Amino acid sequence: MALDPKLLEILACPEDQGPLLYFADEDALYNPRLKRRYAVTDDIPIMLIDEAVTVDDAEHARLVAKAEAEGIKPTFDPAASDSAASDSAAFDPAAFDSAADPSETAAG
Repeated sequence: MALDPKLLEILACPEDQGPLLYFADEDALYNPRLKRRYAVTDDIPIMLIDEAVTVDDAEHARLVAKAEAEGIKPTFDPAASDSAASDSAAFDPAAFDSAADPSETAAG
């Protein structure tokens, strides 16, 4: 059984508050920015930072490629809070650029 879509709309990484990728077939939520995987056990997301698993580069590449190939969408679009973003937007790897530092985009 998959997670409720309404729950997915509000799920964010507890560490950086960003969107996650949900892999229902792997019972996992994944933060590609931090390379952290959160388990989903008995349809309950385990969103504890201490319980998350940091994946290696090969696993990160596999998960990002899988998300792109299968059209897996982030749990939410951070830009949607400021604009009317489409709910049907497909996975955008650039949205998860691990080199991007959110603090650098703030106007100073």
